[in-house]
Amino acid sequence: MTERYFTKQTFAFLSDLAANNNREWFEAHKQEYEDLVRTPALNFISDMSDQMPAISRHFLAAPKKVGGSLMRVQRNLRFSRDKTPYKTNIGIQFRHEVGRDIHAPGYYLHVEPGECFVAVGLWHPEADVLFKVREAIVKNSDDWVAARDDKLFRKHFDIFGDQLANAPRGFAKDHPLVEDLKFKDFIALAPLSAANVTAKNFRALVTERFKQAAPYMRFLCGAMELRF
Repeated sequence: MTERYFTKQTFAFLSDLAANNNREWFEAHKQEYEDLVRTPALNFISDMSDQMPAISRHFLAAPKKVGGSLMRVQRNLRFSRDKTPYKTNIGIQFRHEVGRDIHAPGYYLHVEPGECFVAVGLWHPEADVLFKVREAIVKNSDDWVAARDDKLFRKHFDIFGDQLANAPRGFAKDHPLVEDLKFKDFIALAPLSAANVTAKNFRALVTERFKQAAPYMRFLCGAMELRF
């Protein structure tokens, strides 16, 4: 696990893209995107496929240019006021084997100048999925608290997400875990530095962080009756 994937040139390209976020500039610098972003990202995903079984056998690393673990550089502009065409970050998601059929928990890597991190959990789940997680928190409160507060997990990860102003419908306002029940996302994030991302041990570090999130991910998968 001593291969270097991303470099200072990767960050420089992303910064330049942020300053020149238009199709003409991107087309003129497409080879740089291939060399500095897409190819190393796909190599990283391919190599992570060897590590995922040690994290969980039910999450996949798919090194495909389209439809795999590497998220598209093109932004979805249909419902956005921001019409800049390209994402200025590298997003890599390791999805559960159930694929896109449901909003399953996932492992995520984000690389962007000034903001790098790994994340785990559920982002913007559908209402039925959200209900299942909240119900599991109520029914298995001790297991949830143990997963949420696991020392090794919380040493590196912070839990965050959008929250309701009040207790969700159908759940007691005075429940001792009501603040957790208010979450609309169940995400945990561990920050990375640019030095982490460009280091030779980067894949080992990401693997370690993903392993440290096992209690949290195991609970979320169990709440959704998914294998972990």
